[in-house]
Amino acid sequence: MVNVLVLDDDFYVGQIHCRYVNEVAGFHALEPVRDLRTARTIIAEDDVDLLLADYVLPEGNGVELIRETDVDAIVLSAVADPDVVRSALRAGAMTYIIKPFAAEELQDFLRRYARFRRYWDREKVSQPELERQLRSLHDVSAPGSAPAKGSGSSTSGRILEALEGADRSLTAMEVSDVVGTSRATAQRHLAKLAESRAVTVSLQYGSTGRPEHLYGVG
Repeated sequence: MVNVLVLDDDFYVGQIHCRYVNEVAGFHALEPVRDLRTARTIIAEDDVDLLLADYVLPEGNGVELIRETDVDAIVLSAVADPDVVRSALRAGAMTYIIKPFAAEELQDFLRRYARFRRYWDREKVSQPELERQLRSLHDVSAPGSAPAKGSGSSTSGRILEALEGADRSLTAMEVSDVVGTSRATAQRHLAKLAESRAVTVSLQYGSTGRPEHLYGVG
């Protein structure tokens, strides 16, 4: 079992990321934390295999923690500044996932990471195999992986692409028509995207009946 510590100053977002982690076989999310001090304590006292760290935190940033600890780490952040991304990778982050993101983006990386971890259960490494493992860790076309947001091949990705290309917010029925899925499937994916804040939700009130949800991005 891979124990994962989620560090995010937004309690709601931290809980969502923990749920994403727990939905992947072989992974277990510890209770999420919201500050560097608590994260340092848990890493020192508990068996933490992987850290999911936000960049912006009340008393510093997640890259500081990655730099000072000997734990595999991923940065999950809305900060898209190239210098920040590079600093995270230089500090030792295995990847940098920009918020908002669909659950599949994190979960697919976790599955590739699980295969990557198993590679080290050997006495020595070979150069060709090491290069193959490093490539597969970041290859979104690897078996068991779904494309990243905007690629248009996964249901969530196609939904995000449809919303980004629309000139207004869309209903679940309109999304299902554009993407080519059932309304129930569209609603299920839209609910997950809304929980991760990848899409926004508003209400449209008609003259009669219940209000309808409208979904958009940005």
